[in-house]
Amino acid sequence: MKISLSELLPKLPLPATEKWPEGVWDIEAFKHGTMSLLLFTPRGKDYQTCHKQDEIYIIIKGKGDLVIEDKVFSFNSGDALFVPAGKNHHFENFSSDLLIWAIFYGPKGGE
Repeated sequence: MKISLSELLPKLPLPATEKWPEGVWDIEAFKHGTMSLLLFTPRGKDYQTCHKQDEIYIIIKGKGDLVIEDKVFSFNSGDALFVPAGKNHHFENFSSDLLIWAIFYGPKGGE
């Protein structure tokens, strides 16, 4: 399987929802077994909540802070971040050009 940013970026944002009033800024690129790859490009405020699977973020472009529970991790382009399943987390203080590959994998509840 192969997907490119140039294929996905024009599809964003998806229509606004109650949870994401500025529009939905993530889109699934592909899925295989328990693994799914999404392009996430938050704008404005990040409204996400904890997830049922472990998650890896690969920062394509931009910078900011990832808050996991009560810990803050500053990041820049090229960094990778891990969030265990079930942990509250969100992005703060992020640049307007933030582009992220988000990889969900493994069983519900994490490994």
